[in-house]
Amino acid sequence: MAAEGIDRHIDSQDKEKIAFSGMDFQEKERSATFFQKDAEVLLSRSLSGSVDILDIKEALANDSGARKYLGESFRLLGKEYPKNIEGGYFIRIKKGKTVELPIQACLFLKAQGFKQKVHNLVIVEEGAKVNLITGCSASRAAKEGFHLGISEFYVEKGAYLNFTMIHNFREDTSVKPMSVAVVKENGTFVSNYVCLKPVKEVVMYPTAIISGRNGRVSFNSLILSYPDSVQDIGSRIILNAEGGQGEIISRAVSVGGKIIARGHLKAGEKNTKGHLECRGLVLSEKGGIHAIPELETDLQDVDLSHEAAIGKINKEEIDYLCSRGMTASEAQSTIVRGFMDVNILALPEIIKNEIKKLEEKMLEDAF
Repeated sequence: MAAEGIDRHIDSQDKEKIAFSGMDFQEKERSATFFQKDAEVLLSRSLSGSVDILDIKEALANDSGARKYLGESFRLLGKEYPKNIEGGYFIRIKKGKTVELPIQACLFLKAQGFKQKVHNLVIVEEGAKVNLITGCSASRAAKEGFHLGISEFYVEKGAYLNFTMIHNFREDTSVKPMSVAVVKENGTFVSNYVCLKPVKEVVMYPTAIISGRNGRVSFNSLILSYPDSVQDIGSRIILNAEGGQGEIISRAVSVGGKIIARGHLKAGEKNTKGHLECRGLVLSEKGGIHAIPELETDLQDVDLSHEAAIGKINKEEIDYLCSRGMTASEAQSTIVRGFMDVNILALPEIIKNEIKKLEEKMLEDAF
């Protein structure tokens, strides 16, 4: 089905909701598109000869390369993963290719009470470079929905993957993603996570394994938590090769919800470096933030560091902005916008302005 065909099968309200997850049905600034509604894949199309994009079941049935990679990242951690999948995407960027326009994927909940279970597999072959935007969203009709997203990322030698995940669910949706990235020699994996809309529960702890010399990993997140929300969100980087570098940066704001901000850096090889930074604002006594930074190694020749700070908005800042003509609510909104700086997401210019516009609209609605 073409993108315009999907457009005819969703109403205007759902279309607007999906747009908040970064999905552009016009595909003007995209190199490939994947769209799944509940368990049904409605679109899987590449507009670039450098990109393979398929329904994961189709890929596993017809591509021995896909079967070789499936589950390997979890096996490296000695972990099991759910096997009863109902869709998901397979994306492969061909060796040595640079894909200028982002790939987009959307996993959409439509039916009431639906439990969506997907397995996504992304392979960036040696020397390839790509940006991927995945949006997860739910219709106003998808009450009490559930989303389980299993994702595996393989960044081969000298490859680059910038992955941006935007969650735009409902206030009664439960979300439990599981993901592992494997980064080879001189590879780079950047993971950006944005959740600025109400959700019932999010539990996620993505892991990246640097298995090749001079691999680099960066996890960045922007989180806004509403009343009755629980967001247990963390990231872990395992530095298993010399010269490996890892960074975890998060900005969290509670306006009544509970946020658990986890971060874990583990140096398993010498001459590795990692930094963890968590900053939070608590704007309501009904919510709270719990930061849990972890640094781990048995080696001497490593450099791991962390910093964490949680507090409230300084009254003097509010007073100053009010003296300039703002209301107290407008002043608070302005300060939060500055705190939730999209620049921490390490986005390429081609999608930075797009994500910034989404963030501005989300925060405008929130305040």
